[in-house]
Amino acid sequence: MALVGVDDLKDYLKPTQPLIGVDLGDKTLGIAISDTRRKIATALKTIRRTAFLKDVNELINLIEEFDVGGIIMGMPYHMNGSEGDRCKITRDFVRRFSDMCEVPVVLWDERCTTKAVTQLFLEGDLSRSKRAKIVDKVAASFMLQGTLDYLSDTSAPSF
Repeated sequence: MALVGVDDLKDYLKPTQPLIGVDLGDKTLGIAISDTRRKIATALKTIRRTAFLKDVNELINLIEEFDVGGIIMGMPYHMNGSEGDRCKITRDFVRRFSDMCEVPVVLWDERCTTKAVTQLFLEGDLSRSKRAKIVDKVAASFMLQGTLDYLSDTSAPSF
């Protein structure tokens, strides 16, 4: 399975399958998971990146453990909407991952998620070391929650 559009994702999901959000960084993968009703995103874990195969195997283990129906992968567009090197790295990761796993992947605009989370941590007076340990998984939950909200709004019956 390769990339699918967010509006087509529901065609691939069983009714109670959660989604996983992934914030792909140079050093870590921030992971968030939705509930089985796909309404609430929760920060799950941060995977310290070592090697592609090891990183992907850890992600696949989570997919199997939680019977995940799809992945929401953050796309780090530039503020003007253009794609830079980080987007190319993300697309390459998704392409290589898709060769190993059949779960559909949606690319989701993640502009400002890490910045917004960091600002919240600063306002909450969280220490730099504590912020560093959780920022990626919380950023993944922000991004995943945005996707869940979008899916909830677009799947509501219109009267």
